[in-house]
Amino acid sequence: MGPGWAVSYRELDGTVSAAERRLAKRGVAPGTRVALYLPKNVGYLVVLLALMRAGAVACPLSTRLPAGGVGPLLEGAGCSALISTDEKVLSAVDGIDILAPDAILAGGERDGWVPEPEEIPLDRPATVVFTSGSTGMPKAALHTFGNHYHNALGSNGNIALAPGDRWLHSLPLYHVGGLSILFRCLLAGATIALPEPGAGLGRSVSELRATHVSLVSTQLLRLLDEGTDLSGLGAVLIGGGPIPPSLVDEALARGVPVHTSYGLTEMASQVTSTPPGASREELRTAGRALPHREVRISGEGEILVRGETLFAGYLKDGDVDLPLDDGGWFRTGDLGALGAGGYLKVSGRRDNLFISGGENVQPEEIEAALGRISGVREAVVVPVPDREYGARPVAFVRGSGEAGDLAGELEKVLPRFKVPVAFHDWEGVGGMKPDRAALQRRARGADQ
Repeated sequence: MGPGWAVSYRELDGTVSAAERRLAKRGVAPGTRVALYLPKNVGYLVVLLALMRAGAVACPLSTRLPAGGVGPLLEGAGCSALISTDEKVLSAVDGIDILAPDAILAGGERDGWVPEPEEIPLDRPATVVFTSGSTGMPKAALHTFGNHYHNALGSNGNIALAPGDRWLHSLPLYHVGGLSILFRCLLAGATIALPEPGAGLGRSVSELRATHVSLVSTQLLRLLDEGTDLSGLGAVLIGGGPIPPSLVDEALARGVPVHTSYGLTEMASQVTSTPPGASREELRTAGRALPHREVRISGEGEILVRGETLFAGYLKDGDVDLPLDDGGWFRTGDLGALGAGGYLKVSGRRDNLFISGGENVQPEEIEAALGRISGVREAVVVPVPDREYGARPVAFVRGSGEAGDLAGELEKVLPRFKVPVAFHDWEGVGGMKPDRAALQRRARGADQ
């Protein structure tokens, strides 16, 4: 699991079972929702697995969340216990049991007790993952054990994973993508390669001898820019948003075995992905539906999903709300189209669309066009208010080399109303997923 430290699945099984028994002694009963606000390390993985084995519901919280934002999430998810050592967080919450991780992990041994194999019901609630909250308060999405199991089963059927393979745990455990890595490795008996705190991604790929890695396009771009040796990788799964066409081309030129994908929290991670050996054109899509999932497009162009990986619902006021249409389909809020062979093309978020002079403008369409311009590495487009048109697009662009006249290049492929009225430097955008609301505020300030 990390440089200088390794554990077999037999040893992990004993350690998790010992932690499960300590949780039970501290009153954590089946069905209890327990929040975790912890740095990602081996202890976190053990506690997370112990909670699920105990029949409790693990609710990982983002450690980027300020202390004052923890309480409302705990209340909304119905958590009755919190595992953390962060003094600011602990002092900001009340009316909830506090569990120290050291007390759960004390000894770290199996206490001489060998656990019996356990059959876990697939409909047992397992985790709560909070959505990003880009359009308001984060929603608490409840997943069953079966949701995670079927997601891993379908993923491993597409990207082969076996004992001896090492999947770099490159994503946070409070994201569904981070949880999905854990379940894939557990199902296949593969190694969870856990980076040291603060270790760079490129260094971790090399030192942990990773064979598989999950990345967002920004992370892949950084690895390519750093000249990281990726020759030991058998699969690079790209998610969290579309991969720019120029990045697909560069990855292929460097021999990187990329798989593009589309997923969402409510489907326990991946919904579609490209198979090994996909063509350049196929890699410019989000791939095909994996086993145990279904995808279709509504009459309005919205992506609809259903299947064994579909979450149990949102936790709201003590109830579980699963918003489905009459056919049992979940509306993703994403727009797209299905092409030949069932390959999905995602055109953008429905709530990102804005009106400019009576015309619909989808920022992701402009971003894709920018990504096809030589020298452009990344781009994000947001609207700014305009007295005449209502709103106009502006772009934040990261370049490599000479990008040329961006407006002129875009006018060759887009109507004039979709060409950004301003292009800002990428510096300061940051994050695995750029904050569009923050960029809108920054753009408004720059244009005033």
